Amino acid sequence: MRRQNIPIIYGFGIAVMLSAYFLILALFGLHVYPAFSFFNAVITCAGIFLCIRAYKRNIESEFNYQDGFTAGITSGFIASILFTLFFGVYATHLQPDFLEQMDIKLINNFALLLFIVAIMGFATTLVVTLTFMQLFKNSWNAKKHPVNEYKKNHEHIVN
Repeated sequence: MRRQNIPIIYGFGIAVMLSAYFLILALFGLHVYPAFSFFNAVITCAGIFLCIRAYKRNIESEFNYQDGFTAGITSGFIASILFTLFFGVYATHLQPDFLEQMDIKLINNFALLLFIVAIMGFATTLVVTLTFMQLFKNSWNAKKHPVNEYKKNHEHIVN
């Protein structure tokens, strides 16, 4: 698999999982309660984690922080945009009275609701990607830069 395709494939996968979860909630009538959208973050976390891991495995020797960050952001943003589009189609065509049924009384504008869905996806993506890159980034620990070797090479500075 080409490395440029990895974030795109995982972005579509995350969007499919988010949409499937939403439809499962809709089967039980729970999709109108925003509290259940917390699990969207769990789905997004899992998808971004798997994306960065697959990307790193694909280019192990060349992997750097920027590559992993870009892969995570790309997959999350693709998923957020696709899920927002799905949400918009669902709320306008599949269940036109969705906005009235929602448990949020302060939001009575559909465009505002779509904007909030997109921003929540983008914010989750950013935070999750920054967090997971702490796990995946290459370390500058003592294996690469031993302290004793540093002291030996920089004695004139240390003393």
